[in-house]
Amino acid sequence: MTRALISQGPMPGDSAVPFVDMTADLAGVELPSPVLTASGCAAAGRELDQFFDITSIGAIVTKSVMLQPRSGRPTPRMAETPSGMLNSIGLQGPGIDRFIDHDLAWLADRGARTVVSIAGGTVDEYAKLAARLRIVRGVSAIEVNISCPNVEDRGQVFACDPNSAASVIQAVKRHSDPRMPIFAKLSPDVTDIVSIAASVVRAGATGVSVINTLLGMVINADTMRPHLAGVTGGLSGPAIRPVAVRCVWQIRQAFPDLPIIGMGGIRTGLDALEFVLAGANAVSVGTVVFHDPSAPLRIHEELQRALAERGFGSLADAVGYAHRPPDVTAEVDDDLDFITE
Repeated sequence: MTRALISQGPMPGDSAVPFVDMTADLAGVELPSPVLTASGCAAAGRELDQFFDITSIGAIVTKSVMLQPRSGRPTPRMAETPSGMLNSIGLQGPGIDRFIDHDLAWLADRGARTVVSIAGGTVDEYAKLAARLRIVRGVSAIEVNISCPNVEDRGQVFACDPNSAASVIQAVKRHSDPRMPIFAKLSPDVTDIVSIAASVVRAGATGVSVINTLLGMVINADTMRPHLAGVTGGLSGPAIRPVAVRCVWQIRQAFPDLPIIGMGGIRTGLDALEFVLAGANAVSVGTVVFHDPSAPLRIHEELQRALAERGFGSLADAVGYAHRPPDVTAEVDDDLDFITE
């Protein structure tokens, strides 16, 4: 099988993609590319590996895994929406033991960098998941999906409450290898996402993943009932990108040095560039892979070209670039030109 490879610059004799250092640093984990998969959109990477070499992108972020096997919600589980999709899968999965033996072992043997996403209904479940991952190989980082209902607190979503979010991160931190990077995946369905980010950072999160899906709903006009069996679902795709960019911007403004993985409706390299300029150190690509499985590779190359065209020699130089102070001189000159006219 022929596999497409990502390079840090052009191959000899190839001037198609100008050289840019695309290395991404996520809390000390050095990645050859800032492009990762998004949790829930590529399972554990097996399906995508037939389209491109998954060891070439930054990392595979696995579908959120829980302690026990889970069948998920009844169908229908998905609905197409303008510029996106709504899903209500219900965290279907094999459980942590099967995941470690089957999926994580395969990723490790394949040589892929792996960010394991974990989810639970109680703080104790997250702690047990972290403990299980502490003793296995092949984990580059843990992404803590706290956008799950907290069954200990009347269904409140962990990520929507600073104290609940902090409790989960503290438990994961306490039961993980001290050297393991821990990223809290935040929900946009809050009034102030910076306050949630602050709570998880204080609790020990190494960084944040921003954002998870937005809560949405579709009514079937024929049945005149909710289309999804679960009634509500998570909205993803291009429709949510401006919300995601705003969240990344606000968190970067509040935490200049915090590692951030940005995600939400990324389809092209220019979309990814928006996140980087807003302050993301890396990006996760999700919904687009359903119709373009090689999208992570393409987006890496498009981002590399976009950075080169704007004069950047490295990805790192572009991270948070949109936060630079305005060029006051240029603004004054523009005003003078206007007066002259």
